[in-house]
Amino acid sequence: MASNLDVINTVESFLGVSLRSESAVMILTTTVAVILGLLIFVWRRTSDRGRDVSQLVAPKAIAIPAEDDEAEAAVGKTKVTIFFGTQTGTAEGFAKALAEEIKARYDKAAIRVVDLDDYAVDDDQYEEKLKKETLAFFMVATYGDGEPTDNAARFYKWFTEGKEREAWLQHLTYGVFGLGNRQYEHFNKIAKVVDELLSEQEFQPPGCSTMILTFGNEPEVLGAKRLVSIGLGDDDQCIEDDFSAWRELLWPELDLLLRDEDDIIAVSTPYTAVIPEYRVVIHDPYVTSSEDKFLNMENRNTSIDIHHPCRVKVAVQRELHTLESDRSCIHLEFDPSGTDIIYETGDHVGVYAENCDEYVEEAGRLLGQPLDLLFSIHTDKDDGTPLGSSLPPVFPGPCTLRTALARYADLLNPPRKAALSALAAHASEPGEAERLKFLASTQGKDEYSQWVVGCQRSLLEVMAEFPSAKPPIGVFFAAVAPRLQPRYYSISSSPRYVFHRVHVTCALVYGPSPTGRIHKGVCSTWMKNAVPFEKSHNSSWAPIFIRPSNFKLPVDPWTPIIMVGPGTGLAPFRGFLQERLALKEDGVQLGPALLLFGCRNRRMDFIYEDELNNFVEQGVLSELIVAFSREGPQKEYVQHKMIDRASNIWNLLSQGGYLYVCGDAKGMAKDVHRTLHAIVQEQENVEAPQAEAIVKKLQSEGRYLRDVW
Repeated sequence: MASNLDVINTVESFLGVSLRSESAVMILTTTVAVILGLLIFVWRRTSDRGRDVSQLVAPKAIAIPAEDDEAEAAVGKTKVTIFFGTQTGTAEGFAKALAEEIKARYDKAAIRVVDLDDYAVDDDQYEEKLKKETLAFFMVATYGDGEPTDNAARFYKWFTEGKEREAWLQHLTYGVFGLGNRQYEHFNKIAKVVDELLSEQEFQPPGCSTMILTFGNEPEVLGAKRLVSIGLGDDDQCIEDDFSAWRELLWPELDLLLRDEDDIIAVSTPYTAVIPEYRVVIHDPYVTSSEDKFLNMENRNTSIDIHHPCRVKVAVQRELHTLESDRSCIHLEFDPSGTDIIYETGDHVGVYAENCDEYVEEAGRLLGQPLDLLFSIHTDKDDGTPLGSSLPPVFPGPCTLRTALARYADLLNPPRKAALSALAAHASEPGEAERLKFLASTQGKDEYSQWVVGCQRSLLEVMAEFPSAKPPIGVFFAAVAPRLQPRYYSISSSPRYVFHRVHVTCALVYGPSPTGRIHKGVCSTWMKNAVPFEKSHNSSWAPIFIRPSNFKLPVDPWTPIIMVGPGTGLAPFRGFLQERLALKEDGVQLGPALLLFGCRNRRMDFIYEDELNNFVEQGVLSELIVAFSREGPQKEYVQHKMIDRASNIWNLLSQGGYLYVCGDAKGMAKDVHRTLHAIVQEQENVEAPQAEAIVKKLQSEGRYLRDVW
C-alpha cells in the first residue's frame, strides 16, 4: 500500500496535479487513451505505407530546380545534359539509353536527362540556363504536320522566334538526333531547324562541357559548335538502327572530350546495354487496387493534360454509315460536365482507350501469369536506391495484371529491336533465343525490316512465334511492351454551339494485316463498343484531355474560308460550321465558305449529310462540293473537285481567304498540296518556283493550315 502511495505521490509531483479526485483520474485516463491511439495510428500508417495508393496516372518527371543544376556536376567531371522532346516516349527512351552508355564509357561525365518542358519554368529562363551548358545533344521528334512534340512546343517556339540574338551559346558543343517518318512531307523538320539555328555563326568554343537535348526535329542555336552531323531517324523503317549508327559517330568525338590523354588510346570495353526491369511487389488480394480507387475517385481541380487526364463518361454513341456500308464510322460524345475540361473549336482530344479483352487474355497466356495477379512496379530497390535512369515512369499500382495489360501495354504495334533483345534474354529454348538475338542485331536488319516491320507483326504475334520467351512482369512492362499511348482526334464540335459535350468522329480500324491476322484498332474498337449513358446507367468512360491546336477559324468571320476534308477529315469543319451557325444566330455577318468533302458512295458513307445540307440552307455554308469516289466510271477525289473550282478557290484566297485541309497526310494531303501548286501556277500564270513561293507565303501568313495524320 505504501509503495502504491509512493507511486501516486511521484506521478503527482511530476504532473503538478492531484490524482486523488475523480476529475483528475478522468483526465489522466483520457490522456493515456489519446496517446495510445496516436501510437497505434502511426504504427498502422507505417505498416500500410507499402500498400497505400494515391496516384491515378503515371507521374511526370519532376523538373530539377535551377539551384541544383550546378551541384550535379561533381568536381573534376564534365556536365552532360540530354534533353528530349517526345510524343510517344521513343525520344525519351533514346535519351536514357544514350545517358546509360555515356555513363558506362566515361567516368568523367556527369549526366542529366531532361524533359524540355521541365528545363525552364518560364521562357525567360531558357537563355539563362543554356548559357551554362557547354556540350549538348538534342534528341527531338517531329509530330503531325511538321510540328514539335507537346513537351518541346514551348521551347521550340521560344527558340525559333525571330528576335536578334548575340552569340550567347559560344561555349556550347552539340549534337542533334531527329525522330521522324519519311512518309510525311516535313520529315524531321524540327530536328533540322534546331540543328540549323544552333550552327549559325558557328565557331570553335573555348569550353567543353556537355549538354544533350532530345526531341522531334532539330533547330540550331547561335554560336554553337556541331560535334557530329545531324542524325535523321526514320520510323518508317528501323529508327533504332538509325539511332545506333548516329550514336557510333559520337564515341570518337566524346573520347577526345571525356577521356584523359593517356586513356584515349586504350581500347574501350564493349558496351552491353542492361535490360531494364522494374522491381515488382506482389500484393494480397484484399489490398485496395488503384483500379478501385480510380473508379471511385471524383475529378480533381488539377490541370488536365496528357499526364493528368480527366475521367469522363460517354453520353452518345451512334453509327454514321448506313447498313449498305461494309465499313464503320462512329459519332461519339463525351460529357465533361462537372470537370475543368474546356476546349476551343479546332482543338484535339486525347483519349486513353483500353485493349480489348481478347488481346489482354492472349497476353496473359503468353506471359504465363494469372490475370487477377495484384502487383505494383517500382523504380527503386528494396533499400530505396534507384534501379537506373533508363526505366520509363511507373504506372499506378497496385493493379491487376488484367488492368495493366488493358490500360498500359501497347500489344499491337510491331516490337522494337530492344524488345526482341529482352525476349531473347528470357527465352528458355536456345533456338528461339538465337533467332530473337539475330533479329535484334545489325546483321539481322533486313530480316527484321521484312519479317517484323514489313509484315506489321504485332508484339503478341511475335511472342506467339517464340513461346519459350516468358519475361518476368518487371521486364515485360519496362523493356518489352511500350506504354499504350493516347489516341488523338480532331474535335468535331464547337463549344459555342454544343455545351458540355466533346464530339468525336472516328473511323473503325478493322482489317487483315499482311500476316492474315485481323487487326483491330485500339481506340476505334473501344468507341465501336462504347455504351452511352443515354442507353445504360452502366455507361462507358475514358480518361481524356484537350490538346490545343492552331487550326482555327479567322478572327474576322467575314474572311472567306475553303475547307477540304474527305471522310473523317470532315471532323474539325463540322465544328467550324457549328461555330459559324452560332455566330450567325448572334447576328454576326459571315463571309463565303466552301466545303469540299469526299466519300465512296452517298448511300453508304455520306456522314452528317443532313447536317451539312442544313448548314447550306441556314447560309452558314456557301457551297457543299462532294466527291464520290465509287459512284461513277472513274474515281473522283477532292483534289479533282478543286481543279473544277480552281478559279473560285484562287479568287477567295486572293481576297485574303484561308485554306484548311484535314485528313490523311501520306495520300490525300500530298495530292491536295500538289493541286494547290497547279492552281496557283495556272491562275497566276507563273512558273513552278514562283508558285512554290506563293504557297509558302500562304503558309507563313497562317492562311494555309493543315490538320493531318
